[in-house]
Amino acid sequence: MGTLTSDHHSPAPRRLAARALETTAENPWPVRLLSSKITEYVNRMAPLWVEGQVVQLNRRPGATLAFLTLRDTDADMSLPVSVHARVLAAVEAPLEEGAHVVVHAKPTFWPKRGTLQLQADEVRPVGVGELLARIEHLKRVLAAEGLFDADRRTPLPFLPGTVGLVCGRESKAEHDVVVNARARWPSLRFEIREVAVQGPRAVAEVTAAIAELDADPAVEVIVVARGGGAVEDLLPFSNEALVRAAAACRTPLVSAIGHETDTPLLDLVADYRASTPTDAAKRIVPDVAEQRRGLAQARQRIRHAVRARLHGEEQRLDALRSRPVMADPHAVVERREEEVRRARLAGTRAFAWRTDRAAGELGALVGSLRALSPAATLARGYAVLRTHEGEVVRAPDQVEPGDQLEALLAQGRLVLEVGLDDPSV
Repeated sequence: MGTLTSDHHSPAPRRLAARALETTAENPWPVRLLSSKITEYVNRMAPLWVEGQVVQLNRRPGATLAFLTLRDTDADMSLPVSVHARVLAAVEAPLEEGAHVVVHAKPTFWPKRGTLQLQADEVRPVGVGELLARIEHLKRVLAAEGLFDADRRTPLPFLPGTVGLVCGRESKAEHDVVVNARARWPSLRFEIREVAVQGPRAVAEVTAAIAELDADPAVEVIVVARGGGAVEDLLPFSNEALVRAAAACRTPLVSAIGHETDTPLLDLVADYRASTPTDAAKRIVPDVAEQRRGLAQARQRIRHAVRARLHGEEQRLDALRSRPVMADPHAVVERREEEVRRARLAGTRAFAWRTDRAAGELGALVGSLRALSPAATLARGYAVLRTHEGEVVRAPDQVEPGDQLEALLAQGRLVLEVGLDDPSV
């Protein structure tokens, strides 16, 4: 009896893409291959120094490894870090959450969990001195850009309807601002944003709160308030991102950070720097009792001024009424009438005297004229001879015999003819 056999051929293994760009929906990479590729790439990265802030520090007694999260001080980004216990023990000061550090670490990728992690072999806290030096350098940079110039500052409103307040959660700074401001002006409204005012989330949360209040048209002034603390606690308020966000704020901004001796960079870019949260409350609103006293004093001064003016006008009216002209109005007219009469009489006399004198002068001139007039000479029997051309004859040689001459007499004229000059005749 024969044996039945059959050939069973397994499918040929699928050929995977050599590069990520060559993968398709029909020919994808399995997770293990992608994880191995990422592991190879990360393993090629060299160790490096990275700076950040320590959050979520986890140290178990007796464990050889400790775990922490290293968070960026300016952005909401973080990376997990594993560090050997002996490395932490070598740190000069005990490492606490919120500490600013630089870490020397090697990036590693854990394919089973699909996570990227830093393996640290050295941790160095950034000292306060170095942080203050960085702040001083940033201060010079921002000052050179003009962010601290006085002409950039916006005057605070006299009486804002709504005040935006950025403060810690259930903080004393919030109590100081709200209680003191409402004690001065009870109807004042607040838009309060409670945020982290220290630690790794402070910069992002304070910046977001300022932007949110600045976008609210009802908010007329923004107060950023925080109580006093160590230098490290106030570092977020000298952060470049937060300071630039405050400088870009269109709503007038009041900085009330720490005590009077504390001077974070936010104080320099704010429109008004309050020494304490209580001082900020006194600055943003007037004191209603003081304003009422001022109004009462102003009304009193106005009353005194009006009364003094009325009294002065009454005195001037009394002085006018006491003048003689007011007692006898005709006296002025009569006095002027007498003056006009005397002036008219004097004018008449002067005119008559001038006329008589002119008449005498005229008579003398008439006499002289008559004495010198040719007509008077003619009246005494003389005649004036003139040629036909009108020339006066003064000598015989001016005429010839037979010429006709005109003789002007006192009462007419004659026409004469020149005869011969005969001596025998």
